[in-house]
Amino acid sequence: MSHLRIAAAQYPIDEIESFAAYEAKLTRWVEGAARDGAHVLVFPEYGAMELTRIAGAAIAGDLHKGIEALQSVLPEADALQARLAQKHGVFILGASAPVRGADGKYRNIARFHAPSGASATQEKLIMTRFEREDWRIDAGVGQTVFDTPHGKIGVAICYDVEFPILVRALTEAGAEIILAPSCTDTAYGYWRVRVGAQARALENQCFTVQSPTVGDAAWSPAVDTNVGAAAAYAPPDIGLPENGVIAIGEMNKPGWVYADLDLARIRAVRAGGQQLNNTHWDEQTPGVAPATPFS
Repeated sequence: MSHLRIAAAQYPIDEIESFAAYEAKLTRWVEGAARDGAHVLVFPEYGAMELTRIAGAAIAGDLHKGIEALQSVLPEADALQARLAQKHGVFILGASAPVRGADGKYRNIARFHAPSGASATQEKLIMTRFEREDWRIDAGVGQTVFDTPHGKIGVAICYDVEFPILVRALTEAGAEIILAPSCTDTAYGYWRVRVGAQARALENQCFTVQSPTVGDAAWSPAVDTNVGAAAAYAPPDIGLPENGVIAIGEMNKPGWVYADLDLARIRAVRAGGQQLNNTHWDEQTPGVAPATPFS
């Protein structure tokens, strides 16, 4: 299938006090996107942190106790997303969460669910300062390209999309769409991820899709402030938007942002666009000499 519709969430962190309330919320979101014809649904980085509130205000108000409490509810949340993907025949990139591994370390992991019932994960590979210094989240390992009927999809979680070599590895493995779920608490952070996503679309002549958390959640030390706009980006070239913006939402307003992507256009640009950034990538040959005094 060359054409697909992607739904990117501008997802609010709500004060959810029961799993039933979370199930009702997520069901509404998925049903709405499926009704509007979306094939792939993208939820943001750390959107799952709203589940910490189920353990009570005191637990949710403590960063590390909240992360620990989250572990008991994540399997149920994953199962819910898998059921919704099957029921509505859509692919769902679930909101990421800190997941404790067998080694006792936490890693930021997003799970991708298929309509068939299959699911797989993508870990965040490079941690931000806040994750390293306050959250104590460890770096993940490995990258995966998901070969779906709607195209080959890679995932670069938030900060990861700011690193060209990581996304290049995904596109060299065949990815034509890069999903970039994000969670940023300032406009600076939002723009860093956005600029990264747009640059990766240009360099690799691919689509990139950003999905952020939005709004305030004063009860949570982890995701208390959330700034961003969901969007889909393309290389500015023939048959695609001149500014590279396919669709973009209103800043900080909860809801879906839809983008209709035509992979045939990406393939045409890669083969014969005004420029061939993707083809010419390997011509980068660093050869800068040490700094020479010059005045």
